[in-house]
Amino acid sequence: MDLTNFTGTEIGYYFVCKKKLWLFSHGVKMEHESDLVKLGKLVHQESYEREKKEINIDDKIVLDWREDGLIHEVKLSDKMENAHEMQLAYYLYFLKKKGVTLLQGKLDYPKLRQTKLVQLTPELEDKLKHTLIDMESIIRSSTPPKVNFMNICRSCSYAELCWG
Repeated sequence: MDLTNFTGTEIGYYFVCKKKLWLFSHGVKMEHESDLVKLGKLVHQESYEREKKEINIDDKIVLDWREDGLIHEVKLSDKMENAHEMQLAYYLYFLKKKGVTLLQGKLDYPKLRQTKLVQLTPELEDKLKHTLIDMESIIRSSTPPKVNFMNICRSCSYAELCWG
């Protein structure tokens, strides 16, 4: 099984909502309608203007930029910090599998003026491998997983599909 066959978006969705992951991976893409996604893209474009943006690798991952041996990932807020951390860990894992020895990155929250260093430790890599195996199982399922309503559902671009 190829554990580098996912996109960064799918990794993030796994930690936010497994049903959202399933829908997205089956071609249901609602982000273009989300004001939060549009705001996040604007913050990304307006922040760190001098940095070279978006390094696309194999149409699977898009790195925001690389500087001083760190991969940077820009996020609007830290409300889903675990999902952000695992997404960045996946990027580091993906690069490791490509032979890159860079094993750390930085989450940048420009609106909060905060950063968080993420290192691909053996423990984090093990957690990520288990996550990727579970993701494969979810995506291969013929039906989406059942989920409970969460506060985040109110602002989710998939809310109408799930709860409408």
